[in-house]
Amino acid sequence: MDITAIYPGTFDPVTNGHIDIIARAARLYNEVIVAVAVNSNKSPLFDITQRVELLEEVTADFDNVRIIGFDNLLVDCAKQQGAGVILRGLRAISDFEYEFQLAGMNRRLSPDLETVFLTPAEQYEFISSSMIKEIARLGGDVSSFVPSIVQKQLIKKFDTRRE
Repeated sequence: MDITAIYPGTFDPVTNGHIDIIARAARLYNEVIVAVAVNSNKSPLFDITQRVELLEEVTADFDNVRIIGFDNLLVDCAKQQGAGVILRGLRAISDFEYEFQLAGMNRRLSPDLETVFLTPAEQYEFISSSMIKEIARLGGDVSSFVPSIVQKQLIKKFDTRRE
């Protein structure tokens, strides 16, 4: 059975935890669409084009992964892309309540769309994009949490000493 999965998020920035989920999904589904959200409730560090480009670069080795940006309802985006599954990553129990509510709402909006939760490898359970941005902003080393291209972009954003 050909199943396309969509993995939505802001990915600001993409972390090794995100890549771990993408790699796991790429083994499970025929196609994985990583959908980068334009979220008007957040002020992203990287604009939508930068986030899409970073994801394209770090997922280039996956033949069945495609990166898109979207600014509409996730269920509508999933339908437009032919996805039958929404992938969500769960790092900790604290994520579950919110994700459970989201899955219920998505099911209500689109009953034929399933939500599947994936957990990252243990070494990535504590990583979040907001923590990464804070560490980088304060000059900390994020090299073990993000791909090198992302680390370079974070340094560019926060290293005011170069200016």
